[in-house]
Amino acid sequence: MTKTLKGALLLSVLGTGAWAQDVTLTIESWRNDDLKIWQDEIIPAFEAEHPGIKLNFTPSAPAEYNAILNSKLDAGSAGDIITCRPFDASLALYEGGKLADLSDLEGMSNFSDVAKSAWVTDDGEHPFCVPMGAVIHGFIYNKEIFEELGLEEPTTVAEFYDVLDKIKEDGTYTPMAMGTNDQWEAATMGYQNIGPTYWKGEEGRTALISGDAKLNDPQFTEVFTELAKWGDYLGDGFEAQTYPDSQNVFTLGRAAIYPAGSWEVSGFNNLADFEMGAFPPPVAAEGDTCYISDHTDIGIGMNAATEHPEEAKTFLNWVASPEFSKIFANALPGFYPLASEPVEITDPLAAEFASWRDQCESTIRSSYQILSRGTPNLENELWNASAAVIKGTETPEEAANRLQEGLASWYENQQ
Repeated sequence: MTKTLKGALLLSVLGTGAWAQDVTLTIESWRNDDLKIWQDEIIPAFEAEHPGIKLNFTPSAPAEYNAILNSKLDAGSAGDIITCRPFDASLALYEGGKLADLSDLEGMSNFSDVAKSAWVTDDGEHPFCVPMGAVIHGFIYNKEIFEELGLEEPTTVAEFYDVLDKIKEDGTYTPMAMGTNDQWEAATMGYQNIGPTYWKGEEGRTALISGDAKLNDPQFTEVFTELAKWGDYLGDGFEAQTYPDSQNVFTLGRAAIYPAGSWEVSGFNNLADFEMGAFPPPVAAEGDTCYISDHTDIGIGMNAATEHPEEAKTFLNWVASPEFSKIFANALPGFYPLASEPVEITDPLAAEFASWRDQCESTIRSSYQILSRGTPNLENELWNASAAVIKGTETPEEAANRLQEGLASWYENQQ
């Protein structure tokens, strides 16, 4: 064999070896609680279907994720796949050239405009993250306590307070487990939980963005009026009660009701030794339309600087598929796929939350899109306003007027 032929064959073998080498995609995320699920279920399922592409899931602590991710992106050391928080934080990454435009990603056709709303430009033209999961708000309750006290799930506001009054009168259990120390839960599991019932979901939320409604209009002030009643049912010392304290009070069986997000399902299943149920935010009168906060919570996109864009798109298209949705929904009960094709959920408590999508109108948290871009930040202001109203240190009208004044100080549509 001539030296020339030997050389050509060697180059051919080396070239083939390089071409066949596995590509590893690194995934950035704040969901460090999900590491085992990714390692045991999601990654093996993807790699079995896509030989030649490996996945490396590398989460950071939730509170540190934004800072760590931004630092990595600026240094050019971030992973190929970026887990996306909803709305402005991810939009800023896209506008800064850090997240790739996914307009041409085939899998994006599997999602509605509402599902994509948290990860798309304001004009709706350029999606930059695949919608992955939503969380739903409502109330989780202890079925054993309800049975003991002869209570039924409330469907109207009047029934809701009747149930709370009966639990309080009995005196054995705290009616609702929630504190105001950390503030955010007062807004997230209080204001944003029951609020859509009063401002009629998307109708009210989008009216705030357009300027056709104000935060001190009756339909928004009334939410604070309801929250002001909650303090009587939260137990002694609720003002100093932290979020983990509230979780413990409920899962130890000391409280009957927990104002909730569905993200609690998985953890509560592991901690509570009693059967749980859930009910959606009560309506004003029997037969009224019910509304739920079905909030776009987590998406996943592509680092614009990845060296493996085609492999990254292969993974993102798989995330957009029914196969991923089924794995995701049942591996992480309480986080719901956003793809249009329905998925059967096996966990009964998680399935109960999901069933409300067929009964109620869905919306997202009112402060998350556009309205928290300025100073004062509406989302943060809602935290302290909701906590203050529940504690009784601010009236509903004072809270609503303060929020409206703050929003109007920087948002042109509200001026």
